[in-house]
Amino acid sequence: MISNKHLPDSRLLALLLTSIFVLSGCSDPAPQQQNQRPAPQVGVYEVEEQPLALSSALPGRTRAWRTAEVRPQVNGIIEERLFVEGSVVDEGSVLYQIDDAPYRAALARANASLTNARNLAKRYENLVGTRSISQQQYDDALAALRSAEAEYEAASINMNYTRVKAPITGKISRSRVSEGALVTSGQQQEMATITQLDPIYVDIVQPVTRLLDLQSAIEAGLIEADENDVVEVSLVLENGQDYPHTGLLKFSEVVVDEGTGSVTLRAEFPNPDGKLLPGMFVRALVEEGTRPNAILVPQQAVSRDTRGVPTVWVLAEDNTVSVRQIETERTVGNAWLVQKGLQAGEQVVTEGVQRLAPGIPVQPAPAANVDLKTEFATQAE
Repeated sequence: MISNKHLPDSRLLALLLTSIFVLSGCSDPAPQQQNQRPAPQVGVYEVEEQPLALSSALPGRTRAWRTAEVRPQVNGIIEERLFVEGSVVDEGSVLYQIDDAPYRAALARANASLTNARNLAKRYENLVGTRSISQQQYDDALAALRSAEAEYEAASINMNYTRVKAPITGKISRSRVSEGALVTSGQQQEMATITQLDPIYVDIVQPVTRLLDLQSAIEAGLIEADENDVVEVSLVLENGQDYPHTGLLKFSEVVVDEGTGSVTLRAEFPNPDGKLLPGMFVRALVEEGTRPNAILVPQQAVSRDTRGVPTVWVLAEDNTVSVRQIETERTVGNAWLVQKGLQAGEQVVTEGVQRLAPGIPVQPAPAANVDLKTEFATQAE
């Protein structure tokens, strides 16, 4: 016979068994509910091959097409300045007038000597035929005539040098000398500087590694270069505005800068309105060629793993997704130029990537967040 004092323990045991049965029964439907969760909706973009004109944005500086320093060729006092500072002067126009009084006197003296020597040589020419003078005397008279002619020409040149002229056409700087100043031939200080701005040069610095990659791509047939080796260059000014005129690449440095590992390219641009001034910083868009079968993917489709390797989510035929590593070469507008890892016709996920896991099924739809633009300049990765 069971004692009444054990009855509460029996009831407690029954209550525990009932609770375990209820809990075990409630845990069964969880996997079924998980399997019935709907597949996530994603936006996909279909990869395709397309011809792509490649260009690189490189830093550059504007350089004057021609620069001439105006210097005196004779000694003297500046009598007058004949130009407006900052204006455009024409080649051959008079810029300064140097006191020419001593040079006028020297020219008159040389002219008198020349007249005398010419008359003497003419008289001796008549006398030598009659043997009134020796041949040596006549030869000396001719030599004196040639010397007088040279002295007269030198005096004429110095006289012309008192009118300091512009050696080239261009915009002239402020005057470094004023009226009354003494100038000397061969002095170090220039009187003014003339800069020709139309056309104008732009010196562009390009890494030598980028140049080697471009040559390799052309040799491999990945990029089609211009048959005539004509390379067009466009400019973006420092304030972000596009320069309205297009230039041509004229020169490439043959020596690599040891300090920076770069080469200098020189382009020539028309500058009719003088908008470009020497020393300005610009960004030059240099055309490199055309890639006939380029593969581009939107930037929002590409992410990087913990090692920094670019990856994309690729949609399979059974609507499952998987992660794939790719090799990107550079950005083109708002897309990545893919070198390896994707083929034309494959679809990559651009929307809903946060809900993805390898191998799960998805509900794909055309991506609404893709507006591929390729007209921007390309940048190296």
